[in-house]
Amino acid sequence: MDPRPGQGRRHMRIGLLGGSFNPAHDGHRYISLKALRLLQLQEIWWMVSPQNPLKPQKGMADLTRRVRHARLVAKHPKIIVTDLESRLGTRYTADTLPRVQTAFPGASFVWLMGADNLQQLPAWDRWTDILRTMPVAVLARPSYSIKALSSKAAHRFAKARLSARKAPCLATACPPAWVFLRGGLHSESASRIRAAGQWHTETAERD
Repeated sequence: MDPRPGQGRRHMRIGLLGGSFNPAHDGHRYISLKALRLLQLQEIWWMVSPQNPLKPQKGMADLTRRVRHARLVAKHPKIIVTDLESRLGTRYTADTLPRVQTAFPGASFVWLMGADNLQQLPAWDRWTDILRTMPVAVLARPSYSIKALSSKAAHRFAKARLSARKAPCLATACPPAWVFLRGGLHSESASRIRAAGQWHTETAERD
């Protein structure tokens, strides 16, 4: 069920995977199942962004279509697809995360991101606030892991990095706290799907 502020999620451990999902694909599902297992979470929320501030509107399918397709891809009772960010009226992750925490008191949240996003994180609005607001799990992606672990964000918060064996405790860790999760990789990407013409929008876009 799509989470609504005030609904009972107390004492639950929840992973938040934000993004454009333009479109959602099996790679999103793969890392979500991996996070459920390694972080011992009870739910993963795919938070479909109305519009990523770092991506152009050109080539972006409308929110309703992206949410509907994401639900077809998720196909798992513990993966919840939501337009929560739109309903909260936030645009930046630094604003979204504290609003989610306020809307669902008593729940323990982990922000999930791919290694590519850790590398790009300093370009995000108030990026250091993100790491100081909520524990973060970074999931390995093909060709990005080495660059991510040598990135500005990784160096800035090196002392806050936990070992992978502490991943099950991440949801209740006091931020800043983050882990890097290695393991099997999935090569699918939204940009490849769009480039192959398998996701039709009004215009084509490349990441």
